[in-house]
Amino acid sequence: MKKTDLELLTNENNLNTNDDSIKTIGDSHWFTGLNTPMREDAFEVSNDDKKEKIADLFKEIMTVLGLDLADDSLKGTPKRVAKMYVEELFSGLNPLNMPDITLFDNKYQYNQMLVEKNITFYSNCEHHFVPIIGKAHVAYISSGKVIGLSKLNRIVQHFAKRPQVQERLTNQIASELKTILNTEDVAVIIDAKHLCVSSRGIKDDASTTITSYYGGAFKTQAKIVELQNYLKD
Repeated sequence: MKKTDLELLTNENNLNTNDDSIKTIGDSHWFTGLNTPMREDAFEVSNDDKKEKIADLFKEIMTVLGLDLADDSLKGTPKRVAKMYVEELFSGLNPLNMPDITLFDNKYQYNQMLVEKNITFYSNCEHHFVPIIGKAHVAYISSGKVIGLSKLNRIVQHFAKRPQVQERLTNQIASELKTILNTEDVAVIIDAKHLCVSSRGIKDDASTTITSYYGGAFKTQAKIVELQNYLKD
């Protein structure tokens, strides 16, 4: 299997993965490539085995922190966290969980942009494993096929349900839509709050991060302005 983008980048730049290098990277959006960095054996372990192992490891973390796992409120936490990780928060890591997509012929002859805005999503920062909470705005111009509106939401949520960097999330959604719809005329805008910024570190609760992808016809100034007008409250 092809080496991950991170491995290639590490070899090319002779990046040292010691503590000093990690501190240098810090809170930067370390965007290593379009694909989420995954090990080759990522899916050789069953979900049940993953949950059992994660529960054991999280129990150890809680113990190191000094928590009393004999307490009624805490004793079930390791298993709850493990289930949440595998079945919910990071379920988008498994390609088998990609939503089924049905396309329809564009019988309406609608040839202008279709915009689905304010798609709420919850993701997690891959640097600190704390939440990213935001809204995605997705637009496309049909090349002959249209997609069910709810499927746009599901695609956004699938890629959000993995440890993420917002730049990668934006591009992954756009890439998937271009492939499914067989068109370059796709736009994705994401506006999100990162709890790694608001709840720790600089502790800035007011700022949000905006990323965008404009493809095909959306690269023109006229289309960008038209799209942004639709997104105004």
